[in-house]
Amino acid sequence: MSTVALELFSEVRPRLFGIAYRMLGSALDAEDLLQEVWLRWQNYDHDEVKNPAAFLATVTTRLAINAGQTARARHETYVGPWLPEPVDTSADPQLGAERDAALQIAVLVLLEKLTPTERAAYVLREAFDYPYPQIAEIIQVSEASARQLVSRARKHLAAERRTPVSAAEQKRLLTAFVAAAKDGDMAKLEELLAADVVSYADSNGTVRGASKVPVVGRLVVAKVIKAYSNTFWTGADITWAEVNGQPAAVLRRDGHIYCVLSVTASDNGIDQLLWMMNPDKLAAFG
Repeated sequence: MSTVALELFSEVRPRLFGIAYRMLGSALDAEDLLQEVWLRWQNYDHDEVKNPAAFLATVTTRLAINAGQTARARHETYVGPWLPEPVDTSADPQLGAERDAALQIAVLVLLEKLTPTERAAYVLREAFDYPYPQIAEIIQVSEASARQLVSRARKHLAAERRTPVSAAEQKRLLTAFVAAAKDGDMAKLEELLAADVVSYADSNGTVRGASKVPVVGRLVVAKVIKAYSNTFWTGADITWAEVNGQPAAVLRRDGHIYCVLSVTASDNGIDQLLWMMNPDKLAAFG
């Protein structure tokens, strides 16, 4: 392996990770996939590669499409709600992309409903601004099909999402929610939550008390949160972080992370509560 080839790979690695993570929703799986890309790059005849960045992006995307099929099957046997593995985006707010599209946890959850090929087309276009002819070449479809895939994905996300509030307002709502949750303040919780709020707790069945089904509705969610106010927050050291490009609360007890909490919000209030409590995913985040 030449020094030049190593430097080329290192230079584009943030973008490759950004593609793989958006495709798989898992930092661990993305890292594993990049190891495979690296091995293939090592064994390839570099003299035949006219555009190394494009070549490596193509290899990464095609491997991610294949891996996405396996990931979907795993998620079907997951215990309780599945959420993407959180990533700290304070150092690289866009994970090597042109834009921060397809990075928010709630959006990644919606992308799970797309086929891996639809997801790839959407990620390449919306996050990395690849031209349609190149997207078509990467995912091995016609240019017209590539445009159609992106269009379908956009419509799906638009139908499923409300217009989000600003980052500052989201941070305000999250901060207010944490304070109300700690106090078990029912009135304040109901004030902050949208009428049809949904609370998702990802623990893969390993955390006692974590609901194995989404909890729906302002009153029900508020009651559940109040019921756990005396135990869930006991001894919690709360810090704030930028997770997947958005504000999040990181909860530690005795120095160990036990939850990363983020929300999605609109003019209706907090629409979704996203509790990441799966120890394996939190270990990777920490």
